[in-house]
Order: sequence, then C-alpha cells, then structure tokens
Amino acid sequence: MWLQTSINLSARRRGFHLVTDEIERGLPSLANMTVGIAHILLQHTSASLSLNENADPSVRVDFESFINRLAPERAAYYTHTYEGDDDMPAHLKSSLLGVSLTLPITNGRFNLGTWQGIYLGEHRDYGGSRKVIVTLQGE
Repeated sequence: MWLQTSINLSARRRGFHLVTDEIERGLPSLANMTVGIAHILLQHTSASLSLNENADPSVRVDFESFINRLAPERAAYYTHTYEGDDDMPAHLKSSLLGVSLTLPITNGRFNLGTWQGIYLGEHRDYGGSRKVIVTLQGE
C-alpha cells in the first residue's frame, strides 16, 4: 500500500523543535501499518529536518548555537542579502542539515530509538507554518 499526505506544521520561532507527535497526528493511516517505510520531505529552503535527542531540550539550544556559528548572519561574502540577514544563513543551514528523512514503521509508529525525535530546524526569524509531504509504503 502506498499513501501520501501533506501536513502543515505550526509556525514556530527560530530554533530546533520536536515535531514527531505533530507529524504522527497528521498520519491517521500510520496506525494501520504493521511494517513499512515513511519518507518525509520538508518543502522549504530555509528550514530543515533531522533526527536527534528527544528528551533534553538543552540539546536543541546547543544545536541552534552551533549551526549559527557554521552559517552566521551578515557574513561579508554573502551576495544573496535582499531577503534579510537571516535568509542566506537559513538556506545554508537547510542544505547542511537536509530536508528529508526516511524512517521505518513498525506496529503503527515510527520505529525510532529510545531518545530519538524528529526536529524541525526553523532557520528564519519569521518562517511561518511549514509543510511536509509524507509518503508511506507498507502493509
């Protein structure tokens, strides 16, 4: 069985946010799958998806601090500057971290490690809601 759906994630402030539950809530058919694969694509160029620590919020704070050092605002070498100081760094962060995940499905849930959760990296100061396309394959 193949299924595909679009999920609008709530607007969030800049930073890294756990969205595992929000994505699972947007997939009612996930509960009916015993085994499968989920492909999640974030349809934006200034945000990212990644899989990491779901328990301690300080990890997400450290992610934000680290990624801001990798792609700082107002770098003298940027030429794409007309959409704001946070725009070009957001594009770089999106490419560095990626915009898609492929996850196993087992017994109606994403089969993640004990301490794993899906992060939305919101890299703009005012990014707005974000859209993901989720493709499920399984039985």
